[in-house]
Amino acid sequence: MVTTSGAVNTLGSPPKVSPTALASAIKVEQLTCTIGAEITNVNVAVAAQDADMMREIYALLLKHRVLFFRDQDIDRADHVKFASHFGDLEDHPVAGSDPDHPGLVRIYKSPDQPNDRYENSWHTDATWREKPPMGCVLRCVECPPVGGDTMWVNMVEAYARLPEDIKARIDGLKARHSIEASFGAAMPEEKRLALHAQFPDAEHPVVRTHPDTGEKTLFVNAFTTHFTNYHSAENVRFGQDYSPGASQLLNYLISQAYIPEYQVRWRWKPNSIAFWDNRSTQHYAVMDYPPCHRKMERAGIMGDAPY
Repeated sequence: MVTTSGAVNTLGSPPKVSPTALASAIKVEQLTCTIGAEITNVNVAVAAQDADMMREIYALLLKHRVLFFRDQDIDRADHVKFASHFGDLEDHPVAGSDPDHPGLVRIYKSPDQPNDRYENSWHTDATWREKPPMGCVLRCVECPPVGGDTMWVNMVEAYARLPEDIKARIDGLKARHSIEASFGAAMPEEKRLALHAQFPDAEHPVVRTHPDTGEKTLFVNAFTTHFTNYHSAENVRFGQDYSPGASQLLNYLISQAYIPEYQVRWRWKPNSIAFWDNRSTQHYAVMDYPPCHRKMERAGIMGDAPY
């Protein structure tokens, strides 16, 4: 219920509503049983001016993993201000940022550009960093009328529903995540090696603990190349147990993101926004559309080292 400022309205004009009062008017529609909610009756530019509303939005993010907003006719400055409330923004070494708004990455497609080969895989953004982003705010500027949806998956649920023997096997395991083996793979060798020197492969726990909720989340994705501490007496009787044993286990873990029961799918329209928790989700940009203009802008929010 929306509350007013409390002033007596004697002229019959609508009472003024304070930004704080708007927080109580947030409407939430859960989209699946495991992940995703559409938020209405909220303008993110207004929300960014009110600490109470932003706390409520963050609480909803922790609960639903990814939040969706429609009809957000905002500018880039508003986008940056909303995302920056949750932390400093980070650039992307390959995609680059808007020149006037550092940290606002432009993901643009055009009819004369071949389809990308990175976004249409299940991934958590930038796990090749020692400190991957805690979350991202993605806004649709322009999109095809049909196609180009994005899917998200709940990796807390993916971990929780693993067989108990698998949970025991992966307890304490760590894995490497690489930008060189993904974005760098198509670069000339000199540039690829320079990218690797700038961003050496990061090592993260296979099972991550969410810093705000304490939940355990399965933390391997398309950027993950191999385990770093699998070759132990518990796992390897003979050398051949390491390969393909480790890679088969990693492939099995990565494949948990493919389970539809853990997923939500979002159809984009101009001025739609998705805000996701990058610590507990993966996402997949569906590239089922013909060559066209598709313009998305993403603010990645700096995070902490996984543990």
